[in-house]
Amino acid sequence: MIEVNNLIKKFDAFCALSGVNMQVEKGAVYGLVGPNGAGKSTLIRHLTGVYRQDAGEIFIDGEPVYENRKIKAEISCIPDNPFYFLQADTLEMMRFYKGIYPAFDEKKFYRMQEFYPEIDIKRNIRKLSKGMQKQVAFWLSICCQPKLLVLDEPLDGLDPVMRRQIWSILMAEVAENQMTVLVSSHNLRELEDVCDHVGIMNHGKIILERSLMELQGNISKIQVACPTGMPKLSQDFEVLHMSNIGRVYTLIVKGSPKEAQRALMADENMAVVVDVLPLTLEEIFIYEMGGLGYEVKDILY
Repeated sequence: MIEVNNLIKKFDAFCALSGVNMQVEKGAVYGLVGPNGAGKSTLIRHLTGVYRQDAGEIFIDGEPVYENRKIKAEISCIPDNPFYFLQADTLEMMRFYKGIYPAFDEKKFYRMQEFYPEIDIKRNIRKLSKGMQKQVAFWLSICCQPKLLVLDEPLDGLDPVMRRQIWSILMAEVAENQMTVLVSSHNLRELEDVCDHVGIMNHGKIILERSLMELQGNISKIQVACPTGMPKLSQDFEVLHMSNIGRVYTLIVKGSPKEAQRALMADENMAVVVDVLPLTLEEIFIYEMGGLGYEVKDILY
């Protein structure tokens, strides 16, 4: 669905994107994460055809996206701050979207009205709360029936009930229509519940791109009760972090969790108890970034 090859973008002397490579399969829910200033929003503006790259290639469904009306008609994007015309209400914006998106489903728009009972569709959108404006953006975007939905910090300002409802609607669209979703967010706990693939971005590059299952299966937190001193692992494993409270050591280990556990238990004089604990996406992000000058020290206990 999305293929990005060696994407480069400069703003004067500043290199915002320095060789981005990305692959997103059709029907995937892809989480794009990274620290502030990593280049996520710049990448999104290229994927939606707002910016033109200085070098590299971007393909959506095998076609370049920049100035491609056909492909843009199949992409819907919800930015952090959705734009609405100054005096427009939801009905007027619906007619505007209908004129732009050939696949816009007006019947679906009215069917979905029951999910947004608090929104007066004849009231000026700019007079609605920030959360309600976000709800209108999701409502209109889903009715566009896009093949690709791009979300940039999409759920800020929404209460927990509405957040869950929005994700439920999106997941139904993914299941029924094979819609592809790319979502950039700092809420990693939320992404962990919905994403099947994750790309970690830093300094204008995708430094890691894997399925969430593979990512979580390749890095783990291991707690070791070791009365004889600091536990040791062979060079086959990369220890990203180690801390201890008394004789209980906590290791963040990259590599097969089962193999690491087996290696620690092999020395009977060393480890007495070895527990392998799963890491959350947030913890994985922290420790993947820890070796890249973005370390949060001693956050896990």
